[in-house]
Amino acid sequence: MDQPLAPPDLAQVVSCVSGYDPNALPVGRVQEVIRRFVQPVRVAERVDLRAALGRVLAEDVIVPQDVPGHDNSGMDGYALRGADLAADGSAVLRTVGTGLAGHGFEGDVPAGCCLRIMTGAAMPASCDTVVPQEFCRVEGDRVRIPAGVLRQGDNCRPRGEDLLAGEAALQAGKLLRPADIGLAASLGAAEVMVWRKLRVAFLSSGDELRSIGQTLDEGCVYDSNRYTLWAMLQRLGCEVLDLGVVRDDPAALETALRQACENADAVITSGGVSVSEADHLRRVMATLGDVVFWRIAMRPGRPMAFGRIESGAHSAMLFGLPGNPVAVMVTFYHFVREALLHMMGAPMQPLPLLPVVAQTALRKRPGRTEYQRAVLERRPDGRLGARTTGDQGSGILRSMSRADGFIVLHHEQDSVQAGDLVDFLPFEGLV
Repeated sequence: MDQPLAPPDLAQVVSCVSGYDPNALPVGRVQEVIRRFVQPVRVAERVDLRAALGRVLAEDVIVPQDVPGHDNSGMDGYALRGADLAADGSAVLRTVGTGLAGHGFEGDVPAGCCLRIMTGAAMPASCDTVVPQEFCRVEGDRVRIPAGVLRQGDNCRPRGEDLLAGEAALQAGKLLRPADIGLAASLGAAEVMVWRKLRVAFLSSGDELRSIGQTLDEGCVYDSNRYTLWAMLQRLGCEVLDLGVVRDDPAALETALRQACENADAVITSGGVSVSEADHLRRVMATLGDVVFWRIAMRPGRPMAFGRIESGAHSAMLFGLPGNPVAVMVTFYHFVREALLHMMGAPMQPLPLLPVVAQTALRKRPGRTEYQRAVLERRPDGRLGARTTGDQGSGILRSMSRADGFIVLHHEQDSVQAGDLVDFLPFEGLV
């Protein structure tokens, strides 16, 4: 199996947080460790352009020729020499033909004449200006253009205005969006070189969990985390391996983790990373590799494991997430998502935060980061406001389904009053 670049030593990387309480690491410090430790998986493949959406470019897409390839009209109207425009009164020019997009005008446009032209049509060599048709008065083969409606050079799009031959239209590391696919197509690129899809295995741990279709015994619940993780990984464009629910048994857990390690670049678990005696996953992880366990100063999502595990000649990044459904999503968005994107070859970038108005007061003590599920509302003053979805318990998945995103209350932030500005993290746009 293809292997990523060798990472730095995790113990050395973790030393950057040595001045903090290991039982309550700030969110920013945890993100810093992960960013320093995670390395891209450098295996490229050439794919059809229509298969490249959501993939990360492995090499630049170079412009083969100037775009546009000729001076062209930016409007429907009349192409003319700017010198023929009147300083006052009106200029009256004779029409000598028509230029259509894709059908160049082969004749000449002498001084005192103009060419009926459509948007995108090539400009005659002698013309440098286009007057929009709504400014013109047509009188047979004559066109009357009043003074002052435009200047010489207006509405003429020069060759190479968009892109110049030899420059990179799209740079390596770019996560391809619909506009990028269209741009590559405009250059005639039928295929692009991208990093191969990241392979991610995931599982849930817990004797109380049941998969859909199984009978719910007393005290048991359906496992939602694997479906949530599957959906978030699909949006990232990963190849996924669902290892199902693994019972709280050291041998079963080790077997599952070894299978995951041998078939994936990254492994995500939910549940089993607390300090409970029944949580064997924590100890199994530690025996398989270089793994650290954190209690993070955040709500929800406090316990988490991170590192690298090995099985034979294979290795994989490990993200051990909490078991509560909302905590799984919060920790995925704030720690796992960025790391996986970087492993896919994309640059690490912080999540987009929008300033919005808190619609109600929010209680908060400094010393941890809190993520309040919230909906956006348009206020009477036109600004965007955010209101929580109600009960913020970490097991209430319905609150995530109803929410548009998180109100993010930062580590040192205190209580918020109604009308205060707060940061909002929207769910839409999180690939």
